[in-house]
Amino acid sequence: MNEEHFKKIISHAKEFGFIFPSSEIYDGLSATYDYGQNGVELKNNIKKYWWRSMVQMNENIVGIDAAIFMHPNTWKASGHIDAFNDPLIDNKDSKKRYRADILIEDHIQKIENKINKELIKGKKRFGEDFNEAEFKATNPNIIRRIKEIKKIEEEMEMAFKNDDLSAIYQLIVNLGITCPLSGSNNWTDVRQFNLMFKTELGSVSGESSNIFLRPETAQGIFVNYLNVQKTGRKKIPFGIAQIGKAFRNEIVARQFIFRMREFEQMEMQFFITPGTQEKWYEHWKKERMKWHKALGIPQELLRFHDHIKLAHYADAASDIEFKFPFGFKELEGIHSRTDFDLKQHEDLSKKKLRYFDPEKNESYIPYVIETSIGLDRMFLALLAYSLKEEKLEDGSSRSVLSLPYSLAPNKASVLPLVKKDGLAEKAKQIFNSLKTQYNCIYDEKDSIGKRYRRNDALGTPFCITIDYDTINDHAVTVRERDSMSQERIMLEDLNNFIDSKVNMNLLF
Repeated sequence: MNEEHFKKIISHAKEFGFIFPSSEIYDGLSATYDYGQNGVELKNNIKKYWWRSMVQMNENIVGIDAAIFMHPNTWKASGHIDAFNDPLIDNKDSKKRYRADILIEDHIQKIENKINKELIKGKKRFGEDFNEAEFKATNPNIIRRIKEIKKIEEEMEMAFKNDDLSAIYQLIVNLGITCPLSGSNNWTDVRQFNLMFKTELGSVSGESSNIFLRPETAQGIFVNYLNVQKTGRKKIPFGIAQIGKAFRNEIVARQFIFRMREFEQMEMQFFITPGTQEKWYEHWKKERMKWHKALGIPQELLRFHDHIKLAHYADAASDIEFKFPFGFKELEGIHSRTDFDLKQHEDLSKKKLRYFDPEKNESYIPYVIETSIGLDRMFLALLAYSLKEEKLEDGSSRSVLSLPYSLAPNKASVLPLVKKDGLAEKAKQIFNSLKTQYNCIYDEKDSIGKRYRRNDALGTPFCITIDYDTINDHAVTVRERDSMSQERIMLEDLNNFIDSKVNMNLLF
């Protein structure tokens, strides 16, 4: 995957009704997007898969839906007002603003790309005899570059650990990092940028009416921890899941829907006994990676990346990264949040947020393991992995969106061969019988070949063609998206056939 592929994804998303620029008739709004008719169905299916895997498949995890607006003390207790910052740096020549840590991470990515080029050369040279581990351990260029990356990461870690913004600036200068637009290294000093969106509640403006749009959904879970624990009679360990909007005043919102100021999160906070956090942290790392792989995403496109800069609430953190067209980037975070959040809320609210453990006969503030996935990023990852250009045997080509069948916006497209001789009426009957169970498309415009191609591009798993034989033999031709194979299916067996291929249970 590369930048050209990324452009194709963006173009495809708009052309086929997945994502539109927001307020497009007014020339749009920077880094803001709307989900179209097919995009919203795919998005809902991703949510459904995540919710079922978290809430339905785990008897000790329940779901809530907390409000976006919360008491301002929530964000004081969580540390967001004082510490929710990103390191900001400006280029004096281009007048463009960047996150300092992203500039350094992009520089590391360039070094990793050079390592990958060496590996590609090695594979070509040695063929089937190629041993990647041995090659990386003996190739002097790769050894040098790995050492270079390690040194940069150590310096970056130390600077962030000490909150030394001048050291971050010096690292950028020493690495020769330049502005992508101006090509210059004429940088300002690094300074902190708070990501909170402030607004006002009520009709009268003033300091007392200031509130914030939530930058994460997690705090809605923490302030409801006791409500859920008591009303649900939950014993530790147990989890609370939530899907909802979050808002961050990003320094640079970029890369299509990868980084936006308004986005959606799927988060789960798992409450555990203090001292067991290492065990549960590893457990949820494995479980979340399994969730991604169940969608058919190959291992080489996924990896764990331990955090260099830990959040103020965490004692361990790792990202599941996906190889987007612009490189490996965070898809999901797994954090060991200790007892920071509940302890802070207890101190500020003066309300006891402790759990009485009958086995230990003592009360304590639970520790927390968090899993947090960006829904929009997951959407983009699926588009990036699924969109393919295929050459066909007849010399033509097709665009196909090879989405997992269970997540596809529409499960089947019903196509009368022609609109006359009763075929359209029969097709409508079949469509009406299917639509109560699945999202389906009825399509009678253009040749059958063009309709096949259109549905391939939409990611529709099955095209059901009603022809003249259907009237007599009560069977239809079902074409499968990925293989393009066709088979005759009796109408009485059609529902069961489709369900056996698209049911979400197949992912578990």
